[in-house]
Amino acid sequence: MCGIVGYVGRRDVAPLLLEGLQRLEYRGYDSAGIVVSAPKTAGLKMVKAKGRVRDLEAKVPARFKGTTGIAHTRWATHGAPSDVNAHPHMSADQKVAVVHNGIIDNAAELRRKLEADGVAFLSETDTEVLTHLVARSQADTLEEKVRQALHLVEGTYGIAVMHADFPERIVVARNGSPVVLGIGDKEMFVASDIAALVAHTRQIVTLDDGEMATLKADDFRTYTTEGTRTTAEPTTVEWEAESYDMGGHDTYMHKEIFEQPDAVDRVLRGRIDDRFSTVHLGGLNLDARDARAVRRVKILGCGTSYHAGMIGAQMIEELARIPADAEPASEFRYRNPVVDPDTLYIAVSQSGETYDVLAAVQELKRKGARVLGVVNVVGSAIAREADGGTYVHAGPEVCVVSTKCFTNTTVAFALLALHLGRIRDLSVRDGKRIIEGLRRLPAQISEILAQEADIEKMAVEYAEARSMLFIGRVRGYPVAREASLKLKEVSYIHAEAYPASELKHGPLALIEPALPTVAIVPDDDLLEKNRAALEEIKARHGKILAVAHQHQEKADRTIIVPKNEDELDPILMGIPLQLLAYHTAKALGRDIDKPRNLAKSVTVE
Repeated sequence: MCGIVGYVGRRDVAPLLLEGLQRLEYRGYDSAGIVVSAPKTAGLKMVKAKGRVRDLEAKVPARFKGTTGIAHTRWATHGAPSDVNAHPHMSADQKVAVVHNGIIDNAAELRRKLEADGVAFLSETDTEVLTHLVARSQADTLEEKVRQALHLVEGTYGIAVMHADFPERIVVARNGSPVVLGIGDKEMFVASDIAALVAHTRQIVTLDDGEMATLKADDFRTYTTEGTRTTAEPTTVEWEAESYDMGGHDTYMHKEIFEQPDAVDRVLRGRIDDRFSTVHLGGLNLDARDARAVRRVKILGCGTSYHAGMIGAQMIEELARIPADAEPASEFRYRNPVVDPDTLYIAVSQSGETYDVLAAVQELKRKGARVLGVVNVVGSAIAREADGGTYVHAGPEVCVVSTKCFTNTTVAFALLALHLGRIRDLSVRDGKRIIEGLRRLPAQISEILAQEADIEKMAVEYAEARSMLFIGRVRGYPVAREASLKLKEVSYIHAEAYPASELKHGPLALIEPALPTVAIVPDDDLLEKNRAALEEIKARHGKILAVAHQHQEKADRTIIVPKNEDELDPILMGIPLQLLAYHTAKALGRDIDKPRNLAKSVTVE
């Protein structure tokens, strides 16, 4: 869960690497470091610093010149954030430098063996083990040194390696953690995310697990960890460098919340088929016969993606009448699940690299299951591993806390539910009704965002709470779950989500004036039952903020959300609660784009 960036070419490398780290800081931000070399100078030069990339930049001397280099911004797994534990890690002879994302599972065992051979470790990290293994290899080439070291380690890695004896090349490798090559004009880049590359090139190569690459200024080649050459054709990425700028907003989170009308329009564009009241999802690789054979749908995701999957499962059940449910991918693969050949599995991940989701996909594929991916990043690992799928087209999302990608994922599930429904038993009339509802979404989101000033006032009021309760029924419950997570992530206020129907089975004991409740109250067939829950809370002097389609008499505050079709209402009802979380965090002075202890892309277990 860290950021890697590297460069080999003719330009001064340090400014390029620091710029790349700034773009990757959302992937990890407790320490950072940089190593450079130049063709006519001996050895490697390194600077590391605990803290943000700006702290590293302040320590880099003016005469830190070189044309080849690697850099890293860290989210700690092994060892507390410190200058010593920061990457890159360098061998005792100052010849080998390594940056690494992932976790080496057998690091403790390897460390004991190396210490027994007289190796002195400086850091607490698992990565330093790999550095010493490369340095101790007697192979003649850097590629073979790295390959021999990798054969000894178990676990996940995305690595970049430099060696003083080979100053004009970088060797990289991937197993479970993303590595992307950027192809320039007589220069090459490497990164863990295309965000670090798009300012310089849009031609990229994404490595597969078990694949390595050697980068030199005028060439690159790819091969397996066994040494077999592989063929890698560059692809062109859609996103521009400007997509990663704040665009006049104070934070990326604010920018991304307000990008949602355009993002939703993008995921709908070109996919609606008015003639047959359905949608085109060409990447599914699931024909009508296969779709009709599906007897159950299982959706797997983590965090926000899991909550989007909960909403997606409900829409699939309602529109396609296929039994569907969502489950955390991190739990699924450890409970020895029964893999049914009639079940369609759907893996959800914003980055397409989430380790727990990817591992679940690989286990399902091993057992012969059909797996679709719902991801935001083209060419990501889950997109490549799955049998088919759909992209959510949210565009780059830099804030650690997901907003627009969550919304676009729920819209993508609506499209999938409509597609499956029309293949099965959903009528033309209902298909047309859902399409009309989908087309209304961008304007309705804009209508909600126009209430920002009022929501900000509410947020300032609720910022004094030590804890909050979020409730909803059926369609509203996943919205409550996601809203609770957003508030926790970005404001650090404890929050808990519960089905409104479960209040009397325990949570009512918590209700008091100091515990505000946020209630999701859609105008559907459960409206009166939701109002009864508000009555229960108000009878115990609880404070209530309702998110509803009409004013709620028992609520102290009501955020009015425009009405859409019942099945699509959850997509809209979470939008104002993103703003509530944002402005609560702002009122508390939180670091909104980089919440403590969190990183954007969770590529470790």
